[in-house]
Amino acid sequence: MSQGKTGINAYDVAQRAGVSRSAVSRTFTPGASVSESTRNRVMKAAEELGYHVNHLARSLVSNRSGIVCLIVSDVATPYRASLVSWLTHFLQEAGKVAMIINTDLSDNSVSAALQQAINFRADASIILSGMPDSGITQLCYQHGQHLILINRDESLPGSLSINLDSRKAADTAISAFVRAGCRHLAFANSLAGTPSLMKRETDFLAAAERAGLTVDVERFGTTSYESGQILAHRLLTRQKRPDAVFCVTDLVACGFMDEARTRFSLRIPEDLCIVGYDNIAQSGWSSYNLTTFAPPMETFSREAVQWLVAQEKSSHELDPRVDRPSDKCLYEASVVWRGSVRGG
Repeated sequence: MSQGKTGINAYDVAQRAGVSRSAVSRTFTPGASVSESTRNRVMKAAEELGYHVNHLARSLVSNRSGIVCLIVSDVATPYRASLVSWLTHFLQEAGKVAMIINTDLSDNSVSAALQQAINFRADASIILSGMPDSGITQLCYQHGQHLILINRDESLPGSLSINLDSRKAADTAISAFVRAGCRHLAFANSLAGTPSLMKRETDFLAAAERAGLTVDVERFGTTSYESGQILAHRLLTRQKRPDAVFCVTDLVACGFMDEARTRFSLRIPEDLCIVGYDNIAQSGWSSYNLTTFAPPMETFSREAVQWLVAQEKSSHELDPRVDRPSDKCLYEASVVWRGSVRGG
């Protein structure tokens, strides 16, 4: 074969490997049955010829593009960035192409990006908690996509809903505060109002009530470091200053801790006990040493992608919206004891 030939195709590879055209196709189809010897011959021939699978052409035949949209807000925050990293890792392992749509923007670019994903016939969308409203979920659903909903309160036929159970975390935090001798509790939240953040607040209040304690709740702004600073100022200037605070996320807790130490000269944990949530990398830094709760991101990201692959194998040409119940998974975050709570 001429070295100058362009447009190498599967037929060329089949001739070079001495196998059928269908054997080449099966070799490059995830999960398809092909013997190890045939696979090795095909891969060797493909490498020699410089052959690459035309996934766009394949999608026209299979009606599968391999594209999965990640619809996400606050993508720059440590927790969300880590979650996106795990999801894209497992999607790529499964042979998928991840398309990220950032919903932090307030203009028409979000709608335009989503429409572009639909035009490329994305197979599925993973919708993370945050700003995206239910209209985005409905639009993806109406176009026949498989849906994975993470930390959201929506439920649609044929979708997978992943949520975190924050009740055990709330009970653990209350027990730790009581054990440390704390009696004046506070909860520092943002105004984001997402289902997962509000669930942490309500579960903490319920756990405190069971323990016979009251909680001073303060909410402000976005779920950010800067909001943590302002929340600290608001709570620590009250006449009855808290001696223990549950911050809705680690990022809020970091801002809260810095403000408490620099502006109010409080020692942590001697004067003030603090607990966070998310176990971001910064929470383990020596300057914070924050006791927190670690959601099993790696586990539920892997299992979400496994669910998606299984759905594609089972549904084939079936409409994913028809007469299929939604699947629900509930995960617990494990406590990570550090030095921001006395006696932890």
